[in-house]
Amino acid sequence: MPAADAPILLFDGVCNLCNRSVQRVIKYDKQRRFVFAALQWPIGQQVLHTLTAQLGKPPDSIVLYYKGTYYTHSDALIQTGKLLGGLWAVAATAGSRLPKKLRDAIYQWIARHRYRWYGKQDQCMVPTPELAARFVQEPYF
Repeated sequence: MPAADAPILLFDGVCNLCNRSVQRVIKYDKQRRFVFAALQWPIGQQVLHTLTAQLGKPPDSIVLYYKGTYYTHSDALIQTGKLLGGLWAVAATAGSRLPKKLRDAIYQWIARHRYRWYGKQDQCMVPTPELAARFVQEPYF
């Protein structure tokens, strides 16, 4: 079971761009703080249900849940970069200076085209045995 304050990065498990993004977070998460879950898994379905009720529509591709807050769209990317630290935090801080409407418009444009540009898989990513402990399938918050 992950730490109660672990940032949970939920992602579209069949999206190649999302899977590559998760692999990048795993690579640069030196403190191994992040845990991951596909939006298609039970925990992801719970999050989608909650956020659809709050936002009026489901989020597109990546959601970060951290310390009781859901981050969606460009805010999820910015907060993830800040949590990774180093140059990722510098880039996230620089990106956060852009107007939110512009950031989210760019994010949504990429999200809308991600399957066409990057492709998709028939099933969700299956973590390797050494990474399995960092992936959660069942809701625990």
